[in-house]
Amino acid sequence: MRLLLYNIRYGVGVGASMHMPLPGAGYILGNQSVLPDITRFIKSVDPDIVGLIEIDTGSMRSRKINQAETIAAELGMNSSYESKYGAKSINKVLPILRKQGNAFLAAPRVHGETFHYFDTGIKRLIIELEMGDFAVFLVHLSLKYRHRHLQLRKLYDLIAVTEKPVIVAGDFNTFWGENEIYLFMRAAGLKSANIKGLPSYPSRSPRKELDFILYQDGIRVTNFEIPQVRHSDHLPLVCDFEVE
Repeated sequence: MRLLLYNIRYGVGVGASMHMPLPGAGYILGNQSVLPDITRFIKSVDPDIVGLIEIDTGSMRSRKINQAETIAAELGMNSSYESKYGAKSINKVLPILRKQGNAFLAAPRVHGETFHYFDTGIKRLIIELEMGDFAVFLVHLSLKYRHRHLQLRKLYDLIAVTEKPVIVAGDFNTFWGENEIYLFMRAAGLKSANIKGLPSYPSRSPRKELDFILYQDGIRVTNFEIPQVRHSDHLPLVCDFEVE
């Protein structure tokens, strides 16, 4: 099977257009030419499962287009998405922010998603996709070091009660790379598919390993790569694997 993980930055793109007419204006105005490029790239990879971080589910920035559903329709997949904020977060009622989320895309035969939530941080969503013989968790951890480690504790508890082999994929915001999550990985019995520690951020000149695909025993990784495409500020991760 092939898993693609991609933080698409709400499809607003990168470069000078992000800062016209004012710095950061792209986060509000959007860029409607980027999503088709992202969709074509994902289609070219031909993944079985897609984990998307930072999607717009239909704000004025995306011109009311649900990016998860749009990409899924082009790929002939089902989509499962939710706001990345907790139920009581003020962001759930603010324009644009309330439409910011994460998503899984998978083949039509795949069902069984569950939404969990961290107890701390602004970004709290955990999506669990249960497959026939393994489970995948999709996360976007906090920018704050303390919050990240409290979130990892919650994530460990979810993994510990999962009877199938687990894959954890997402943007961990680990500014010190794998060293920051070493103890979590050892405790949960996880290994990184990115054995060389290749950076994925920023896409124009990668220096930091923020994005991870981690896996337990029972899963065998057969190939891993980071395509050099710059439709977002993150590079995508592609992992081929087999369930033993």
